Amino acid sequence: MELQFKESVCPCLTRVLGEVRSLEQAQEIRLSDGMPDIGRVLCGWGQVVQRSKEWTADSVSLSAGVMVWVLYAPEDGTQPRWVEGWIPFGIQWDLPQTGPEGNLRIQCLTRFVDARSVSARKIMVRAGIGAMVEAFVPREAVIYTPENDPEDVELKKVRYPMRLPKEAGEKTFSMDEELTLPGTLPPMEKLVYYTMEPEIQEQRVMADKVVFRGCGKLHVLYQDSECRFHSWDFSLPISQYAELSQSHSADAEASVGGAVTALELEAVDGTHLHLKCGMVGQYLVEDLEVLELVEDAYSPSRDITAEEDTLELPGVLEHRRETVPAEQTVAAQGETAVDVVFLPDFPRQRTLENGVGETLSGTFQILYYGPNEEIQAVVSHWEGEMNLPADANTRITALPLSPGEPQILMGGGDMKVRTDLPLQLTATAAAGLPMVKGLSLGEAREPDENRPSLILRRAGERDLWEIAKATGSTVGAIRSANHLQEDPAPGQMLLIPIL
Repeated sequence: MELQFKESVCPCLTRVLGEVRSLEQAQEIRLSDGMPDIGRVLCGWGQVVQRSKEWTADSVSLSAGVMVWVLYAPEDGTQPRWVEGWIPFGIQWDLPQTGPEGNLRIQCLTRFVDARSVSARKIMVRAGIGAMVEAFVPREAVIYTPENDPEDVELKKVRYPMRLPKEAGEKTFSMDEELTLPGTLPPMEKLVYYTMEPEIQEQRVMADKVVFRGCGKLHVLYQDSECRFHSWDFSLPISQYAELSQSHSADAEASVGGAVTALELEAVDGTHLHLKCGMVGQYLVEDLEVLELVEDAYSPSRDITAEEDTLELPGVLEHRRETVPAEQTVAAQGETAVDVVFLPDFPRQRTLENGVGETLSGTFQILYYGPNEEIQAVVSHWEGEMNLPADANTRITALPLSPGEPQILMGGGDMKVRTDLPLQLTATAAAGLPMVKGLSLGEAREPDENRPSLILRRAGERDLWEIAKATGSTVGAIRSANHLQEDPAPGQMLLIPIL
């Protein structure tokens, strides 16, 4: 006799690719006519702009570029000048197997920008880029449950609360803003460089929508009419929502990462600027599923053969934020800091005996006036360490977020610079849950007249299910005979009714 189990599906997403790629791109920039020859290169800055993503049968790819600006001191001793350029790049990741098209989340970082003169009229710019890709494909996990429970068959049913990735997508939006410099700053004569960083501070799921809020952090460096440099940060509010393909429960959570897809800033006059910016919010929605599985079965009165399987699910264990201080002492004689930025990199991960180690890194770029009021620049690389406890089956992803505003202390021949580096940590594990998908029932046995109706057994390492299965009793009968509300204490004597 076959005991039929019905099939149901649990839809979710499976991450088929998660990888960080670092690359360097270089480009030669020629000075335009009328610009003085290069004396020495001072500093460079960059902004990654994501253009498009593509999913093919066996790979995923990103098309992007870096807006770069380079400041140099002319050979003739006049005021510093700057040039700008565009360095295109593309990245391709191979998928582990062919399959249906899914959704991509790609986060890019400008790791560094450096430059050197190759002649009096040419500058070689090198940009370091970091890119993290996550590729998700839809999947329907099959779950088996009995259509009816025979009276003489005991089923071990276990409920598992699982947080599963359910839906991924993106929302594109744009900013068109008129900005005004504060009255405490001198008017702008020339715009040197600008960068934009989306910072998502709040994200939540509201039934069939994901709502996210935050700000766009626009950083500007400019020169006034006296050729002195000044920097300023604008915080522009972001408030967006995206329609989801289905409605999710009140336990659903979302993680949203922002990226810049277009950026243009124009100085209207000495105090006003016009910003045009394209952005994309890339979201992943996770929801709580409570799964009830049959893990084991037996009968006190007949032989049973169970058809067993394993339910593999991409469980999400935890999300949390950690903040690590990044501090550096730089040997440089400075009087006034003009512009201080910190460029974080993706952490490098290594396996430890009881967890994972994260090597954190980043670059401080400092533009300052020296003792003789000559503009100078210094670049300093920082590294830090963070160890995280985890077992061998847990995967931890660490994503650097927007760092805090750098603080700098100058004097005594040193510069001490500090910022806070927040990290978004996600712990996931592939859960392999045992599951019975069908039963074959043998003929009922005649009761053994010599078999005792009651035995004594000491509770030990076995749980009640194992004791009942081994003795031909049931969990309900043992609980009733011993008036148990909870599991027995170790060593407790139990009355075992034999059925």
